Amino acid sequence: MGLLDRFRRSADRVRGPGDGAADGRYLAEWVRTHVGVEAYVEPKTTVTDVTVVLVAHDGEWTRRLVGERGARRLSGWLGIPVYDVRRTGYPQRMRDHNARRRIERRRAVERELRE
Repeated sequence: MGLLDRFRRSADRVRGPGDGAADGRYLAEWVRTHVGVEAYVEPKTTVTDVTVVLVAHDGEWTRRLVGERGARRLSGWLGIPVYDVRRTGYPQRMRDHNARRRIERRRAVERELRE
């Protein structure tokens, strides 16, 4: 076992074998069931391959691995606008959605504590 083998294996575990076809079906279904969806492609990191974040008009979002080739084909395949997150950043509606969810979770915990 080489010195870097441990790190290579851990990166493989994080990405996992994945089912590209299942992820593709999931993304297509998500676009079909949400309004005003845009895609934001995230760059490859030391831990994950290229990912895409789909953001709906209300800020709801989902993330999936797509890889380099998948990211290039995304726009034509899903028929939605695709942006490079390094250039555009994430949309404000996504941050607002996350903030609302945090507030809802905090209120739910407070309700449970009172009961």
